[in-house]
Amino acid sequence: MVPAVPLPSVRDRRIEISAQILAGFALLGSLWFGLLAALLAGLLIHELVHAVAPVFRRFGAMHNIGRIIALGLLTAVLSLAVIFGVIELISLLTTRQEGLVAVMRKMAEAVEEASQQLPPWIVAYIPSSGQDLDTMLAQSLRDHSRDLLRLTTDVGRILVHIIIGLVIGGMIAIADLTERPGRGPLARAMAERARLLALSFRRVVFAQVRISALNTVLTAIYLAAVLPAFGVHLPLTKTMIVVTFVVGLLPVIGNLISNTVIVVISLSLSVYTAAASLAFLVIIHKLEYFINAKIVGTQIHARAWEILISMLLMEAAFGVPGVIAAPVFYAYLKAELGRSKLI
Repeated sequence: MVPAVPLPSVRDRRIEISAQILAGFALLGSLWFGLLAALLAGLLIHELVHAVAPVFRRFGAMHNIGRIIALGLLTAVLSLAVIFGVIELISLLTTRQEGLVAVMRKMAEAVEEASQQLPPWIVAYIPSSGQDLDTMLAQSLRDHSRDLLRLTTDVGRILVHIIIGLVIGGMIAIADLTERPGRGPLARAMAERARLLALSFRRVVFAQVRISALNTVLTAIYLAAVLPAFGVHLPLTKTMIVVTFVVGLLPVIGNLISNTVIVVISLSLSVYTAAASLAFLVIIHKLEYFINAKIVGTQIHARAWEILISMLLMEAAFGVPGVIAAPVFYAYLKAELGRSKLI
């Protein structure tokens, strides 16, 4: 006879439900209090440590020692990445021929040339020259100086949150090295919630990298193959492809940034090229929207329409941070419901 599986006691079930409620409040609190960046940064370093640590075990390192080595190595790599990233950003902003300064200059030239091709009723709403564009931007900066200061403060605060999140995530990744046995039932239940959240994050992040890669490949085909086939050669093609991949790691916002740059630079050649670029990007990204939901849904065992609904609801409730958090939070919700055998 097959032995019967013992059912959880009423006390155990209450502890489980209490842990789930606390986890739900914690996740929503990360959005309400603007701590999403810290949460995602902590999850990222936590998963990276656990992904790299097994490599050192192959060379004879103990499991715990492997995680310590992995954390130290990741810390060094991230530190070097920040240093070289700053150096590269300075180079990109100043000296490089295909850097952001060149992109901005080309965008200004595109606006100036577009004023000679567009209908008069459209020209009335855009600057007539690059100098007028500079004047308009300067006036806009003066008019929105308080908003700019607030934005700068917000960016600085987010960076601090990311650093703190990385530190906390690294500490948690090796926390069980110093854990004492005999933890209480609620502590064990909360640890299980953290494990499910980390697993959900890992699946969504891997899916987002695939999404960004797909978006970059399609954009590269358009910029480097489709347009040249029709005799159209956009400047700064390599820069635009790199920007597409990097910003594509950000859901929704990344596509808006890369699309704006491509359309404006296309405008430097002709209105028709800009219209073709806009049409291509709109069609591709509308198709990608469902493909992306499918990719994420496959990773978290959810249908595409489920992901789309969760993103829509989270955007309505929390704005852009809600869109970013929606796939991870919904993946966690599905994991919880599946674990409880409710779905």
